[in-house]
Amino acid sequence: MILDGKFLATQIEQELKSQVQTIVQKLGGKIPVLATILVGEDPSSATYVKMKGNACRRVGLDSLPVFLPGSTTTEELLAKILELNANPLVKGILLQHPVPKQINERECFDAIDLKKDVDGVTALGFGLMSMGERVYGSATPKGIITLLEHYNIPLEGKHAVVVGRSAILGKPMAAMLLNKNSTVTICHSKTQNLPDFVKQADILVGAVGIPQFIKTECIKKGAVVIDAGYHNGGVGDIQKENLESIASAYTPVPGGVGPMTIATLIQQTVEACLL
Repeated sequence: MILDGKFLATQIEQELKSQVQTIVQKLGGKIPVLATILVGEDPSSATYVKMKGNACRRVGLDSLPVFLPGSTTTEELLAKILELNANPLVKGILLQHPVPKQINERECFDAIDLKKDVDGVTALGFGLMSMGERVYGSATPKGIITLLEHYNIPLEGKHAVVVGRSAILGKPMAAMLLNKNSTVTICHSKTQNLPDFVKQADILVGAVGIPQFIKTECIKKGAVVIDAGYHNGGVGDIQKENLESIASAYTPVPGGVGPMTIATLIQQTVEACLL
């Protein structure tokens, strides 16, 4: 079974349109805004910002792209975030990752108002989510959970192996699966004997950020395979060869996890409008 994130994301956007229309009416015609901050000129990040802006417009939200030079300091970025926090029409704030090395990214993430943290990047949001509290989840892992639930993939009691430990993907992915009563193992690029862990996975999540890092030959027959990576040439973190004959369900690359990330971001922005 192909877990078609592009199809589901389109469905979600259609449902959000009518909600946004109602919100705009209640605001007297004022359109809520998702602000996206891009520091520097990374072409991939610029593409992602453009895609998120297009998704906003498709559902009726306004997009406010904020472009800052690559020389921006932590203090300058913090000032811009605080300005957006204070803007009542800005319902969501997204700081595009990664930022230039001279910036303290964690400090800037944590400066985002929790009510506007629709990308789920703050440490406080992560802590609340890991405790099972209601809060905006990190967009990519939350999108993966939505996709799995849409296709009725059982999570309770299953052994999930997450390969990757980033603060905005691997770690929150593991916590969300744990909250769904999966038994979770976290691996990463330094894990010894990685194939031994991968072979145990009922649910495998590739989130390590290295092209084709996980080899198909290591995947257990019948596993559910989620590839959260995307690299040049349209490859993910998991090898594609023979995957369809091994996995019981899998996400395509592209068209699997990526569209669900954006749909989740927009969905959580709409939820923020209702607060």
